[in-house]
Amino acid sequence: MSFLTKLLIFFLYFTFNVNAEILENIEITGNKRISKETIMVLGDISPNKDFNKDDLNKSFKNLYETNFFQDIKFNTENNVLYISVVENPIIEEIVFNGIKKSSLVDLLYESMKLKNRNSYTEIYLKDDLGLIESILKQNGYYFAKIETLLETDDTLNSIKIILNIDLGEKAKIKKIVFLGDKKIKDKKLLELIASEEHKFWKFISNKVYLNQSLIDLDKSLLENFYKNRGYYNVKILNSFAEFDTNGFFKLIFNIDAGKKYYFNKFSLNLPIDYNQNDFNKIKKTFNKLENEVYSLNKLNKILTEIDTIASIRLYDFINVDVAEVIEDDKINFNFTVSDSEKFYVEKINIIGNFNTIEDVFRNNLIVDEGDPFNKILYNKSINQIKSLGFFKEVDTEVIEGSTPNTRIINISIEEKPTGELSLGAGIGTGGASFGGSITEKNFLGKGVALNSNFEISEESLKGSINYAQPYFNNTDNTLFTSLSSTETDYLTTSGYKVSNIRFSIGTKFEQYENFYFSPEIDFSLEDLETNSSASSSLKKQEGNYNDLYFNYSLDLDSRNSSYNPSSGNRFTFYQQLPISSTNNEIVNSITLSKYIPFSNDLVGRSSFYFKAINSLDGSDVRISKRAKIPYYRLRGFKKGRIGPKDNNEYVGGNYVSAINLSTNLPKILSSFENIDFAYFVDIANVWGVDYDSSIDDSNVIRSSTGVAMEYLSPIGPLSFSLTKPLTKKSSDQTETFRFNLGTSF
Repeated sequence: MSFLTKLLIFFLYFTFNVNAEILENIEITGNKRISKETIMVLGDISPNKDFNKDDLNKSFKNLYETNFFQDIKFNTENNVLYISVVENPIIEEIVFNGIKKSSLVDLLYESMKLKNRNSYTEIYLKDDLGLIESILKQNGYYFAKIETLLETDDTLNSIKIILNIDLGEKAKIKKIVFLGDKKIKDKKLLELIASEEHKFWKFISNKVYLNQSLIDLDKSLLENFYKNRGYYNVKILNSFAEFDTNGFFKLIFNIDAGKKYYFNKFSLNLPIDYNQNDFNKIKKTFNKLENEVYSLNKLNKILTEIDTIASIRLYDFINVDVAEVIEDDKINFNFTVSDSEKFYVEKINIIGNFNTIEDVFRNNLIVDEGDPFNKILYNKSINQIKSLGFFKEVDTEVIEGSTPNTRIINISIEEKPTGELSLGAGIGTGGASFGGSITEKNFLGKGVALNSNFEISEESLKGSINYAQPYFNNTDNTLFTSLSSTETDYLTTSGYKVSNIRFSIGTKFEQYENFYFSPEIDFSLEDLETNSSASSSLKKQEGNYNDLYFNYSLDLDSRNSSYNPSSGNRFTFYQQLPISSTNNEIVNSITLSKYIPFSNDLVGRSSFYFKAINSLDGSDVRISKRAKIPYYRLRGFKKGRIGPKDNNEYVGGNYVSAINLSTNLPKILSSFENIDFAYFVDIANVWGVDYDSSIDDSNVIRSSTGVAMEYLSPIGPLSFSLTKPLTKKSSDQTETFRFNLGTSF
């Protein structure tokens, strides 16, 4: 009999049998573990008190809601209340069998309503079994079977709950399908989302298993991607998994991109007591954005700028309402700034962080205790916490504080695993390679990123351990350290081998909006070994070297997206300055990239690269530090087979420069979802030999043009380029065809 049925019978009984009366005594029977006094307190019952049917109904309900009792009966006779109870058994232990992973067992137990030493109820067990099944599905165990055994001890009135769980095989994603008016090729969407299609060699990656939290992340990534490319009304209509007869799932996303929209007119309405000149920067931004493709990121940047100006000018209590008016494919935006009610943040409660320390949250909160409550900064703070990638769920609520003008912010989170193991391999005209990494994004729950990786190729062996701590010492700086070891072996081909151990420590922070400064101290130990086939110049360089450098980079990034950008610029300057060095080399490099949208899908890219390395005291730049043109910046030429030569070995130069021009070709084979084409022109040069004036410095412009194809094959990303070298030096080695195939495990 359900609780509601019992309550109804009880209510009807007392409707006809109980009027207001004074209870002179209370008799309780059936209780073994729970004392009479406790029952009276839980039911808010006391003798010599005037009780009517409503009071008894309330007491009856209070006792049932404790979940301590299977059955409760009330009866009154001669001003005595007789209470008969049957206690629920106490849970002696909850046992999970069949799950080896302790973290999954902990997650299941923490999520359950039933707990050890608490009262047992069938309703709670039924709810918990449904919850366990749901959590197992979220972790990819769609075929799990749960058998429940109950061992009771009538003497102790206790119960032991044994859950025998057969996890079965994890649900694998055989195919990922994008349906609907999606506008964008499957290749780009597959590269964007986190979920991956299962292949037999992908035995390490967890992303190939069906996982609801990963699917939710995929939907969020897809929606943001479309909205930042002008698809204002995009809808991810649904996502679902379709089970096939072979035990695999097909993950399907139904996308309605709609049409592409553009920014039109902007207006800003301010309160009459605000100084209009304070917001001139916003108005300049409005002018720049007119007629540009709609972007959610750009809209959010406007809101951030408004809030920054408001904070600087002490307009602390503001709200910003954004009204949108659509005219064909143009959108007008009206920003209305208004004074909000004056509330202060009394307290911020973090709930559910069993692993992550509270400082991680506090460092990402822009709104702090004691600050004016600002809705824009509050929303930005929560978005920053979500973007960390440490949590499966982040829920928030704002409630009234201890006084009418204060507010309490409650942040409830559900943590998720943040470690990842990956392996990868590649083969191409540039050689074969194999590598892997172990990554932990939230090491020791402190928000620290820890990464170790290795790479083996035909000529080198590399390994490194990297550590990055954001908000170091309660600042906005990220502290990073790195320990790496590299061995490059050219003994057979060129007569030398270089072994290097390197340690660095540095920091990175945003000095201005989109402008990052990253200084570091770098110490390295190098051993240069030669054999009889090495040139006389290389033999002179044989030995051990100790170098201490101060390095820094300046990075100005105004691209609309770090992934597959379609507009904007990026400028990077990097310099290495010797503090104590055998050869005292100084390195300067500049990289400038620009992205230009020519039409809806046609995007042009231009890039300039320059690097120079020279010695401050006139000594020779050793072979391991000489500059070589990056392989991807000059197609049509073999890897490392251009520039100055010494004893038939290409030794690189003191200077490298490159200009790269390219555009995608969306109209070629547009019906093939997994293929992209591009046209490119590469222009580059490597020149300068400081250690031997008799060697030709090879100062000749190299150039090439061709077509590139990227194919997302069932094995992994496959890239081809067909190139025609236009200008070269006679000693350069060219290649017309280049390919590279990579995959992960």
